[in-house]
Amino acid sequence: QVRVEESGGGLVQPGGSLRLSCTTSGLLFSLYDMAWYRQAPGKQRELVARINIDGGKIDYTESVKGRFTITRNGAQKAVYLQMTALKPEDTAVYYCNARLNVAVEHWGQGTQVTVSS
Repeated sequence: QVRVEESGGGLVQPGGSLRLSCTTSGLLFSLYDMAWYRQAPGKQRELVARINIDGGKIDYTESVKGRFTITRNGAQKAVYLQMTALKPEDTAVYYCNARLNVAVEHWGQGTQVTVSS
């Protein structure tokens, strides 16, 4: 059974930092591209950052460039999102995505990130 589980969300003040973790099991992690998405209330889910199977290709949505960093650890079968200089507009539920190909992908349940004073 494939499991994708996010953790690390919470309430943080503007300018603060959080580190999200996504652990996986039941899949061959080294074959999966990994990504973080987010969905704010009333908005569509959007791609935040993605990293390919060997970490050689990384993409960020424009609004988080220079503030967020995505990394992956094959030994731990995990992907991380280090978020710094957080803004209220970063408030959303953050989802981890594991994608093998266009037909096979797995999602976590999400973790809430709230940026507020």
